[in-house]
Amino acid sequence: MKVADVFHVKNPEIRALHLTWIAFFITFYVWFNMAPLASSMLKSVNWLTADDLRLFAICNVALTIPARIIVGMALDRFGPRRVFSVLMVLMSIPALVFAFGNTMTQLLVSRLILSSIGASFVVGIHMTAMWFKPRDIGFAEGFYAGWGNFGSAAAAITLPTIALNMYGGEDGWRWAIAQSAFVMAAYGVYYWFAITDGPVGTVHRKPRKAVAMEVSSWGDMIKLILWTIPLVGVLGILVWRIENMGYLSFTGAMICYAVIVAIVGYQIIQILRVNVPILKRGVPEDDKYPFNSVAALNSTYFANFGAELAVVSMLPMFFEQTWSLSATAAGLIAASFAFVNLVARPMGGLVSDRMGNRRFVMLSYMFGISIGFGLMGLMNSTWPLIIAVCITVFTSFFVQGAEGATFGIIPSIKRRLTGQISGMAGAYGNVGAVVYLTIFTFVTPTQFFYIIACGAFVSWLLCLMWLKEPESGFADEYQVSSVDLQIEEENRRRQEAIAR
Repeated sequence: MKVADVFHVKNPEIRALHLTWIAFFITFYVWFNMAPLASSMLKSVNWLTADDLRLFAICNVALTIPARIIVGMALDRFGPRRVFSVLMVLMSIPALVFAFGNTMTQLLVSRLILSSIGASFVVGIHMTAMWFKPRDIGFAEGFYAGWGNFGSAAAAITLPTIALNMYGGEDGWRWAIAQSAFVMAAYGVYYWFAITDGPVGTVHRKPRKAVAMEVSSWGDMIKLILWTIPLVGVLGILVWRIENMGYLSFTGAMICYAVIVAIVGYQIIQILRVNVPILKRGVPEDDKYPFNSVAALNSTYFANFGAELAVVSMLPMFFEQTWSLSATAAGLIAASFAFVNLVARPMGGLVSDRMGNRRFVMLSYMFGISIGFGLMGLMNSTWPLIIAVCITVFTSFFVQGAEGATFGIIPSIKRRLTGQISGMAGAYGNVGAVVYLTIFTFVTPTQFFYIIACGAFVSWLLCLMWLKEPESGFADEYQVSSVDLQIEEENRRRQEAIAR
């Protein structure tokens, strides 16, 4: 696939790509529609404080992590078209509640529920994998993610203008947020009718059970349990932060911790229920896959996307304070980290396609991230500003490229588990953000950059030891195992029985 192919919109797969990245763009636009309007909210609502908005920011990522796991399971059962459409329509409801909320409870709960919209990313990843061949998947996934992610930057650029100039008044911010919700709901309905789950005749490979990921060995089942615990366990950090801010009582925090433990226990039980019978029967050789590769890619997304979310939130203040810039100038310079997404992430996928070795590309990007953040840790006020900006852009290219390379590999690991693997890796990006942002409250920016560099280097080591080159990574079709064919036959017979 060539870059110029994205302009061939008459091709069904290219049309599907554009329909899907636009859906992702809109969901990210809605997800990040609060921060650009924060000052307007404070002026309009006299009972809101800056601490309230910080709490909303925490809530804005809280449920994204479990939502990505749940959505990943739903994908493998219902398909990406249905899931994406329903997600957009449903999430417009809390967005509207937040827009017109008049109490702290309404704003807090609606923002918390709306954080689930962050799961939209894995839906589009799955849809794109349905439409593109393994040899082209890197660029297609990178283009989808890079241009869709730009929705957050577009929200920051356009929403203040919409609120002040299009609507105006004290409630301008409310109508700006409501408008984004209405657009998302309308596009969700349109998406349902505008696209299919892959080209006509495509077989949607589904796992036997959607409640937990299938594995190939007893050892892999233990690894899956160990890698699953942090996905929900990390919410304990959010509870701790909210309690420390005084918004949650000790009793309330204990209840939240108990719920988190219960959810983790439930997930472990589901993993055992799904995999113990399969492992007792024995997994055919042609159906086995290396879970170590999944673990390695979890670590890469923790280290690249997690770092991106964390760094974007602190970079404007870092430039403003270090080089005595105005808030506007610092914001524009810091925005370069996000703007690179438009080019760097598709490029990461394209390089992964062209090099003929996805593992080598992944290793190169992760090593580049560790070098980039190491250099950022050295930056101080004595450095020329232009050099600091160049290093920031350099680091961003590796961060965004690594994200593209990660999802250039995932669809080829195990076709029928793409939704679940994408959901887990995507969730680890948010886990990384929560961990890094929590660490940032205790360290200086310099120390923060060094810590992120170390995280990327650890991920590089894990990829070096665990990541395997996918067997069908550059094939014309994804690998189909005997179990895939068996599941397909069982589904066919079930449908025939229903038809009778």
